[in-house]
Amino acid sequence: MARFPLVPTAPEPERAILVGVEWRDNAWPLDRSLDELERLAHTAGAQCVARLSQRLVKPYPKSFIGSGKVEELCGLVHRMDADVVIFDDDLTPSQQSYLEKAVGEPVKIIDRTALILDIFGLHAQTREGRLQVQLAQLQYLLPRLRGMWSHLAKEQTRGGIGSRFGQGESQLEVDRRLIRNKIAALRRELKQVEQRRDVQSKSRIESPAFRVALAGYTNAGKSTLLNRLTGSTVLSQDKLFATLDPTTRSYRLPGGRGMTITDTVGFIQKLPHGLVDAFKSTLSEVLGADLILKVVDASDEDYERQLEAVDRVLDEIGAGERLTLTVFNKIDLLDSVDRLSFRRRYPEAVLFSAQTGEGLDDLVDRIAREAAATDVLLSADIPYREGALITLVHEQGTLLHEEYLEGGVRIVAKLPARIAPRLKRYHTE
Repeated sequence: MARFPLVPTAPEPERAILVGVEWRDNAWPLDRSLDELERLAHTAGAQCVARLSQRLVKPYPKSFIGSGKVEELCGLVHRMDADVVIFDDDLTPSQQSYLEKAVGEPVKIIDRTALILDIFGLHAQTREGRLQVQLAQLQYLLPRLRGMWSHLAKEQTRGGIGSRFGQGESQLEVDRRLIRNKIAALRRELKQVEQRRDVQSKSRIESPAFRVALAGYTNAGKSTLLNRLTGSTVLSQDKLFATLDPTTRSYRLPGGRGMTITDTVGFIQKLPHGLVDAFKSTLSEVLGADLILKVVDASDEDYERQLEAVDRVLDEIGAGERLTLTVFNKIDLLDSVDRLSFRRRYPEAVLFSAQTGEGLDDLVDRIAREAAATDVLLSADIPYREGALITLVHEQGTLLHEEYLEGGVRIVAKLPARIAPRLKRYHTE
């Protein structure tokens, strides 16, 4: 027996109560939405100990939920010894303040947006990712600044020295001004980062390589797909928003044609608009792609709603009309009947397992076909001094004929549309 008992040093997970409202026009069933909220809470390090729900036509202006439910929530918080209450919908600053007073300190009241911002803060790794998260967090915090200097405001009621300066109000305004200045500074920094990203993106656009972007619901397996396809080791975990920062890898299609594939931040239902705005530079990788792979978790019973959520975000960022290919991932978790059902309902989609590699050849073949769909047929006599151009044709084109002449190489090839203009001066009939 140890002389001194071991004391655990790991922090105790916060005990959370989830609150959801069933609206008349709910896009998702309430229990499924709360299931997802619980997974988000778990990702943030909380343990869900209870749920509370109510059916409403519209939220109560003061308390969001009814007064009876507020009383029920207060009792539940004390019985379950909860540390935090998480609402599945957005709260206004005044609603959050009212609920905090009703429940009492030190219990926190947060909403889905605050929870997602917290997770993003935990997982952002690059400088750009951290800047984007800080910007979204401060924009969320600004209208919620209140009461932090109330002890100074109380001094005003006593009269006498110091009561004529309005310290509480002044300090609150100072805080707001500081946050606004910080927001402005973050936007300037992000602008500089975006300019550098634009330069990198421009070089990729001018590159002859076919550009593919992965888009999909969070935890659909995008990073695992990227790893399976390219042999890379991008972080892949069974957690929501495990990766936030875009990752680009190179890949050669059969025949040697170059391709880049970019993994982007995952989407989610009720994705806060502030985050969409903050991450627009990251999501611009989707806008610059020749092909978007919409990755869907085929084993999730809500896969159709998830696909709709992805389409909504793509529309919001202006990528709704881009060329897309739907990839149903995790088919290793489906039986033969379910697979047949997917093939019948989505004949143009690819069934794939990033975990086992099943369907990989089909996926690569479909990408290659999409890459070749816009190719142009041309013939050209390229001088030997243009060795780099000859190499480019070999690497990015499908060579149909090659003949070595005295002054250069005569080629007939199918080439990507963006390469063809480089050979314009050497075209032959």
